[in-house]
Amino acid sequence: MVYAIVRAGGRQEKVSVGDLVTLDRLKAAPGASIELPALLLVDGEKVTSAADELAKVTVTAEVVENLRGQKIVIQKYKNKTGYKKRQGFRASLTKVKVTSIA
Repeated sequence: MVYAIVRAGGRQEKVSVGDLVTLDRLKAAPGASIELPALLLVDGEKVTSAADELAKVTVTAEVVENLRGQKIVIQKYKNKTGYKKRQGFRASLTKVKVTSIA
């Protein structure tokens, strides 16, 4: 089984060919192809982690869609003062499908 650990959106994700991964919003249109930098490559028993060898590795993914995450409600409240504040937040996300690890 071949899989790679890639850096995407400030986090590290474990991906293999055919996986759908949700990342922070990327500046790419749906259908576009992007490359993700590999940090580790596992090919069966062989593990590659040297920077010079990983520079040759390309992890290619195709942008499936741009979407918004679930709403997070932020509430602030102070007792006995009448202060309360409510705010919402939805993250901008991109769903990608890994097409190749070479």
